[in-house]
Amino acid sequence: MGSFFKKLSLIFAAGCFGGFVKGMVAWLFGAAGVNALLGSTLAPALTPAWIYQHVIWGGIWALLFFLPVRGLSYPALGVLYSLPQSIIMLLVMFPKMPQAGLWGLKMGLSTPFLILFFGAVWGVATGLWLKASRES
Repeated sequence: MGSFFKKLSLIFAAGCFGGFVKGMVAWLFGAAGVNALLGSTLAPALTPAWIYQHVIWGGIWALLFFLPVRGLSYPALGVLYSLPQSIIMLLVMFPKMPQAGLWGLKMGLSTPFLILFFGAVWGVATGLWLKASRES
């Protein structure tokens, strides 16, 4: 039983790290004008709520690493596991926001691709944390 809680803690912490990295990269892209350059109005403010939601949800989404998928590296699994969170953002969360719309297309045609990219950032960061922690 102790092994399960150790694995749970490790996976959740990795996801929190990935969520932090994702939130910071998304904010940085917005603040530096990269999103605007790519045709998206996505420019989140750096607030405690912004960081908190990415950290906590990153940890929750990391629970997908309990799935018995074999043959892929941790970063590759992270990218795969980032797809559900990106799809939920694009098809559930964005349509509830008047300024975003379905797929976030009201924010620019590149918005869906940016969401997928930021999700992949979470996946790679989470996977690298898991890889590094399991090797030590």
